Amino acid sequence: MLNLQRLEIFVAVVNAGSFTGAAALLGLTKAVVSFNVKQLESETGVALLTRSTRRLALTESGERFYQRCQDLLQEAEAVLDDVRRDHGGLSGQLRITSTPEYGARVVVPALAAFSALHPQLRIQHVASSNHDDLIAGRFDLAIRLGQLADSSHHAATLGNFEILPVASAAYLQRSGNIQTPEQLAQASWIAHSRLPLPMSWPVTNTRGEKIPFRVASPPAVTADSASALLAFALAGAGVALLPDWLVQPEIDAQRLCHLLPDHRFPPQGIFALYPNTRHVPEKVRRFIDFLQKQMAE
Repeated sequence: MLNLQRLEIFVAVVNAGSFTGAAALLGLTKAVVSFNVKQLESETGVALLTRSTRRLALTESGERFYQRCQDLLQEAEAVLDDVRRDHGGLSGQLRITSTPEYGARVVVPALAAFSALHPQLRIQHVASSNHDDLIAGRFDLAIRLGQLADSSHHAATLGNFEILPVASAAYLQRSGNIQTPEQLAQASWIAHSRLPLPMSWPVTNTRGEKIPFRVASPPAVTADSASALLAFALAGAGVALLPDWLVQPEIDAQRLCHLLPDHRFPPQGIFALYPNTRHVPEKVRRFIDFLQKQMAE
């Protein structure tokens, strides 16, 4: 009889690409992970992985076994979901990733409220500015902001938000007021490191026309998180394009100026991404519905 936990460890090793990575994801020691994979190979009588000092690779048999393991684990999760649904509550673990800033403001409060409704469910939130892989990271759900790239994952739309060009009064005193898109394009920009270069967007002007907007020079400063961009803008380092939900309090407090408020940059989406599997866990469906309701309210 195959041990499902052993199958889960094997799948985690393949997804992470190493015993060390799988151990970190599963909260186990590397020795325990290695032992279980060896036991699985002994039980099946087949070499599933080839090992070298640099990397692990699946054997031909291991590739087929890996695909079947994923199916088995999904089926096992489906069985548990059916039992939990009949029982009336959710259990197990819900592992979610989001950016630190949006997580702190929206996702974590929603998770706390959801946890109170389902005390048997273990919640794990991972804050990351990187778009971590859902499968390798063993995430049930990822909350993504912006323009959604092509993906094999399912996506549910949660809402949208505006992005606003902002700068401090100190920067504007030093560089001059910005009153036209041409002046804005010539400014010193603070950019997210994931933005493409050169930076360009279709901007809607005062007449409702979409006009091309392109920053004239490479950014003066780059950073890998919205909170860092905000800190640079507050310190007078230049112009930053930031989400309204993050920057509006700073505008209201007059610590930052909203530049060209009669022009509109492309609105950005808020999405819940989850793996494209035959069975979507009940905990995932229920939390997406809960989060949509929370945001609508």
